[in-house]
Amino acid sequence: MREIAAADISAKVAELCIRACTVLPPDVVAAIEAARDREESRPGRSILSRLLENAQIAHREHIPMCQDTGLGVVFVELGAEVRITGGHLGGAIADGVRQGYEKGYLRKSVVRSPLDRRNTGDNTPPIIHTQVTPGDSLKIAVAAKGAGSENMSRLRMMVPADGIEAVKRFVVETVDRAGASACPPVVLGVGLGGSFEQCALIAKRALLRPLDDTNSDPAAAELERDLLDLVNATGIGPMGAGGRTTALAVKVELAPCHIASLPVAVNLQCHAARHAEHVWDSRDA
Repeated sequence: MREIAAADISAKVAELCIRACTVLPPDVVAAIEAARDREESRPGRSILSRLLENAQIAHREHIPMCQDTGLGVVFVELGAEVRITGGHLGGAIADGVRQGYEKGYLRKSVVRSPLDRRNTGDNTPPIIHTQVTPGDSLKIAVAAKGAGSENMSRLRMMVPADGIEAVKRFVVETVDRAGASACPPVVLGVGLGGSFEQCALIAKRALLRPLDDTNSDPAAAELERDLLDLVNATGIGPMGAGGRTTALAVKVELAPCHIASLPVAVNLQCHAARHAEHVWDSRDA
């Protein structure tokens, strides 16, 4: 049984919030650099260069790469042999988000109710998704999800008779409708299968995957390649200025589903693909 103090979790979550909003992950930087080098559109190349410059300044000056520092979405993989001491997991994560957004001077973007729209003042409560896993490790990933891309995300309950071509059309239509609103080049998380709610969740979880990885399922990997080609063929381009770089990557996640269902969710993430994670495991012993 591993014991982890709630205070240690809060401190690490605060650090992750700040890092996610100020440091663009290396795989995303590499993807933007590669996109700039192959982009045929002159405005597109210029915008991609400015995005890289913006990321460098944010990292160097420890300031947010975008004024929308997002809603804290936290993915937790909690080992069954982990015990939280001095508090509980949800409270520790919320405290960490609160501390991180204060310490990092990050914009507070959470309202307590969609009806009265009163700001909570500390960017809490976060959205927490928890999976219980075997063993005694704890993994926490923080994604700072901005509204520009989130608002352009969609879910559709299809049926098997619609087929994979309908899935492709829906994904491309979602990107086309978003246009410049999602601040392309985007990263697309596509959930396929599951139920109404699980489909959306796996689409969002897909955004945590490294951009240079490939789905281990050959059919899903092929679908990722096809969708990336189709999305980049729309010509929307960086920040909607035209070009071949509308998306940096498409990540498809699959889940078992009902014989009569084919749920499809598309979760968009802007070029500021903000996420950071930490694992407590045997190396911390």
